[in-house]
Amino acid sequence: MRLIVISGRSGSGKSLALHTMEDQGFYCIDNLPPDLLSTVLQKISNDYNDVAVGIDARNVSSDLSAFHKIRADIAASGWDVDVIFFDADNLTLMKRFSETRRRHPLTHDGLSLQQAIEQERMLLEQVAMDADLIIDTSKLTPNQLKEQLTNRLSKDTGVGMDLLFESFGFKHGIPTDANYVFDARCLPNPYWDKALRPYTGLDKPVIDFLNEQPLVLEFIWQIKIFLHTWLPRFEKENRSYMTIAIGCTGGQHRSVYISEQLAAHFRESFQQVKVVHREMMQEKD
Repeated sequence: MRLIVISGRSGSGKSLALHTMEDQGFYCIDNLPPDLLSTVLQKISNDYNDVAVGIDARNVSSDLSAFHKIRADIAASGWDVDVIFFDADNLTLMKRFSETRRRHPLTHDGLSLQQAIEQERMLLEQVAMDADLIIDTSKLTPNQLKEQLTNRLSKDTGVGMDLLFESFGFKHGIPTDANYVFDARCLPNPYWDKALRPYTGLDKPVIDFLNEQPLVLEFIWQIKIFLHTWLPRFEKENRSYMTIAIGCTGGQHRSVYISEQLAAHFRESFQQVKVVHREMMQEKD
């Protein structure tokens, strides 16, 4: 039996995530008080094997502070529990509330929007610390969020750690939800070859160019050694998700190529390996 707990700050995409999971066949419950979670799961366990529950700051803080113990008790009863925490930077959250004209659930206490957003961060701190996966939606469109979540939920067996290799451009900001970030800006750059500039790291001309660069091959080899050393140790700790981000200047050539090379290599060792090219997703949308 599989339980996914969806949490995060208001405006970060939790509702969209629950709708996406419902489309994936999960039985979804929103805004369930954590202390009722065990009771509800006992009642529905005979009818549903895949359950998603939304837990957020609308619940009292005492319940949220006890979340770690509640999760441990549910896991001990036979449920495979994952916690996915959604977040975004404060400016993005404020902009989303302004655009939709929604009220933040904590502003009824006389707080300003900015104060409510910060207060919510503190209330959810224990849940965030317990999260298996944190997804920063600051730069994601709704379609991108749905696609990323669907990819992350596409485990056929539910066994082993889910690896995501994400390419990005440093000039657009570092992914805040990455577990490891590697900087490829020191490597030879196809961008400076006008014939290669229109292509990406998915195209043969760029692939051929980077395949011939000893520094690029050494960079990839050293990341492989590092990850082969440490990923099994995270897996032994029952880590469900791991995101490895590879960055170059614009996120089009080197980082894309290296992410694809690493993903292809680690598919030999891990069942669930996916690739996301952040800047190319932005262009697609």
